[in-house]
This record gives sequence, C-alpha cells and structure tokens, in this order.
Amino acid sequence: MTEPFLDHGLGTLDAIPSHDPAAFRKEVLRACQAGARLVAMPAIADHGRALLAVLAHDQTRRTQVVRMAVPADGYFPALTSDLPQAQAFEREVAEDGGLVPEGHPWCKPLRRHADLESPGAPDWHSFFRVEGEGVHEVAVGPVHAGIIEPGHFRFQCYGETVHNLEIQLGYQRRGVERLLLGSSPTRRQSLAESAAGDTSIGHGLAYATVMEKLGGIEPPTRAQILRCIALEIERMDSHTGDLGALCGDVGYLPGASYYGRLRGDFLNLLIEMSGNRFGRGLIVPGGVRLDLPDGEIAGFTERFEKHASDFERIADLVFDAPSVVSRFDHTGTLSRAIAEDLGLVGPAGRACGLDRDARRDHPEGGYRASSIPVVVRATGDVMARAEVRREEAGHSAAFIRAQLAALAGGPIAVPPPERLQPSSIAVSYIEGWRGEIVHVATTSADGRLSSYKIVDPSFHNWFGLALALRGEQISDFPLCNKSFNLSYAGHDL
Repeated sequence: MTEPFLDHGLGTLDAIPSHDPAAFRKEVLRACQAGARLVAMPAIADHGRALLAVLAHDQTRRTQVVRMAVPADGYFPALTSDLPQAQAFEREVAEDGGLVPEGHPWCKPLRRHADLESPGAPDWHSFFRVEGEGVHEVAVGPVHAGIIEPGHFRFQCYGETVHNLEIQLGYQRRGVERLLLGSSPTRRQSLAESAAGDTSIGHGLAYATVMEKLGGIEPPTRAQILRCIALEIERMDSHTGDLGALCGDVGYLPGASYYGRLRGDFLNLLIEMSGNRFGRGLIVPGGVRLDLPDGEIAGFTERFEKHASDFERIADLVFDAPSVVSRFDHTGTLSRAIAEDLGLVGPAGRACGLDRDARRDHPEGGYRASSIPVVVRATGDVMARAEVRREEAGHSAAFIRAQLAALAGGPIAVPPPERLQPSSIAVSYIEGWRGEIVHVATTSADGRLSSYKIVDPSFHNWFGLALALRGEQISDFPLCNKSFNLSYAGHDL
C-alpha cells in the first residue's frame, strides 16, 4: 500500500490511513529505503491517539505522512535499530508522549532531567562509559564561561584522544510548542520566531507558511521576495559570524576581527528591513509587516554590495592563511555514511557530501521561481564546513542582488486567514542558515490548531557533532563545536 502524499504540503487527516505498529514500521522503513527522509514525528490526539511519520521525498519534492494508531499500552517497535535517523524522534515521543519504542538502543530522555526535577527520582543522567586502564572522563558544562547557552558535554578519553562524547541538553526547555497552541494568532508569530532566536526569520517564515497553507491564502509576490531577501541576509550574517568565530578558535585574529565587524553590518541591513537586528516582527501570515520603499532600494543595494565585497575580500585572506588551513583540514571529520544514517541537514550535512537543500528540494514562496546553487563538499571536516559557509554566502549575495534589481511592485500583505481548514495537516520546509527547518501543524474538526511540531536543524545535527569528535584530540572540541554551531534553544524548545 502506498501512503498518500500531501498536496503542496497540505492534506486532510481523514485521508491518511491508520496502521497498526508493525505495519507503520514497515511502511516508514520501505519509504526510507526508497530514498525518503524522516523529518518530523509528531504525536496527535485530536483525531484519535496517533503517531505520524512525516517523510520528505527530496527527488520528487513531495511529502508523505504515515500514521500509526497508538495501542492502549503505548508500545510500538522502534525504528531506530534499522533507521538511526529516528533515534531522537523516538526518544522525544517516549519522553513527551508516554510512548515506548521497544528495541531502541539508547532511549535516554532527550531533554528532561527527572533526577534534578524530583529528588530521589531515577537517575536518567546515566552516561555511556568507556572502561579501561588510563581512561578518564572530562565533564564540561552545563554552565559555561561566557554567554553561551547551557549544555553538558561528557568526554570519555584516553590521554588526549576522545573515544566517546555524549551531549546532554534540555536546560533551555521553554515549552514553545505548547505555548503556541494556547496563544493568540498574533502571539504565535512571536513565539515561533523565538524557537531559536538567531534564526528568527527562518522560524518565523516556517510558521507563517504553515498558517497560510491551512488558511488557504497566498502572500503577494513582493512580500515573498522580501521574505527571501531577509532569509538570505540572515544566512549571510550567520555564516559571517561563524567564520569569524572559527578564526578566533584557531588564533587568526585578523579574520576574527574583520568578520566580527562585518556581521554587524549585515545585521544592520535587517534593521533597515524590520527595525530589529534579527528581523523579528518582519514576517506575518499573509506577507510582511514592513516594506522596503522603492526610493530606498538603491541605497540599501549599495550598502549590501559593499558588505558582500568585504566578505569575499576577507574570505580570500582567511582561506589563504596557512595557519588556518592547517587547523581546519582533517579536523572533526564525519563520513558521508554516518551523516546519511543520522539524517544530517544544512552545512553540516552538505560538508559530508549530502546534496540536500530545502530551497531546491521543497521550495516555498519566492524560491519556487528562483534557484540557488547547492554547495556540497566531500571531506566532512572543519574545512569543508567552513568552505560550504563561504560559498553559500556568495550564492546568497548573488540571489539578493538579483532580487533587489527586479523587485516587483504591489502590496506587501493580504489579510491573515480568518479560519483554518478543519481536520487538516500542513508541513512547511525552510532552509535556515543551520539547515532545514520543518514546522508541522494539525487542526481539529472545528478548525482550531490542535497540534504543532517544530524541528530545528540542530535536532538532527547534535549527534553528528558527538560522532565527529571520536578519535579527535579533546583540545579540538571548541573548533569542531563552532564548525557545527548548533542551537541549544532550537533543540530544547
């Protein structure tokens, strides 16, 4: 039986057949063996207690949903043993939905800290241990020496060599998805933007797109292009900041200083577009809140061109420096096979040879009419992740340049949806600067928002960082960590 595909990311829940746990597992594995990816796994209750597997078919630009009727005892056969990319999803539903993935190899809570919440509770913080003479542990965090968010890193080492790294998160949990369901439409947009505060445009756009699908509205062309320009500026400012931080980690201060200054220049462009350095408040369901007036486009373009030129000039300096190249090359290497198994996305995945980018594979809005080349590297090391960022920023600059030159006139918004389609499911894909952002929403029979699931790219990629440290020197951890630059808040939600 072939599961139904959503029409442009929208479908009715009643059209999705319900499977028993064994058939559900079989259908998901069959789809993934045929090239699909597991991109979300929300549990729903409004249409009967069910678990949904949302599958992306990149080659055909289609989305498939497989549904499992949750048995009374909550047990179902785990996917993870045959589909490692499901490991975090199944840990999440076990933690939040009371479901039990039987056969999961390491079903440790993903975010909760029960032993800290309730004195005397079981020790859910048990870490994997490497035993042997000379083996020692190094524990870092969750409190760090700076403004970094909290996360705990447990290294199992022999001498300076890391044999295993386990990452414990969950300190930033705010209940964003639950708050979205209980908030007004106006407040929801702000909450979505704060899912990962350094990706306000990406998450804000993913939320607005889902609401537009459920509401049956289409933003005006000018609004769609302004959204894409803002998203690409967000990508450029973040890639600029990451490259500067990488330079700082290897002691190359010219690159750290230049890129640090330049990131502020890109953020100032977002201020011009939205009034906020991170673009908050710009995107609303139906379009954008503020326009870029025609009389100001020339000056905006001139400033952008200067910053884009500075980016390339500094990149030439950085990537020609022997001290940088020697530290980036062959450090924190992750194979394509492991990246594929884990379902890595964004620059972290593309640096390992995974040719996937939501702007091309599942385009939304303005990306349907304009393509951006996908940058792929094969070596999977710090250098590959840095090179992907550099080249992606160059392609973003070319895209922004072209869109500013041909920005269509017209309105910047249509009225937001008055009501949502009942008994429906909608999925949006946005390629944020860290990678693919997926938002999944369902509605009840009376058109209310009944469930909401957010999957930040960090959800897929944290385990990739842990495996990239195996066999590395522990002193290389800061450099490897920065080359992934994952979000604690985006994971914890």
